[in-house]
Amino acid sequence: MNVIFFNSKVKDNLYSLDKIPLDKCLRLIDLLKMFGNKLSMPYSKKISTNLYELRIRGQQEVRIFYCFYRDKAVILHHFMKKSQKTPRKEIEVALSRIAVLT
Repeated sequence: MNVIFFNSKVKDNLYSLDKIPLDKCLRLIDLLKMFGNKLSMPYSKKISTNLYELRIRGQQEVRIFYCFYRDKAVILHHFMKKSQKTPRKEIEVALSRIAVLT
């Protein structure tokens, strides 16, 4: 499956992460390329209709929101997770980007 970024800002922000979390993110993106919509827990979790998150574990927890659009996975947004509950604001950013795609 092809994996693309929503825009260059999303890609640049992801690539600005420290080396260890970035390497983990890229490894999970590779898993997404290989398994597509068959990727599941503990690597991926469905958040809402056509909104999913890649779950990067470690000292720095990163969440990468993505969706499926025209046979591609689109990386919409990422953030550093600091609390147990995913902040609604972060989900809203990803949902607004899905609205732009459709």
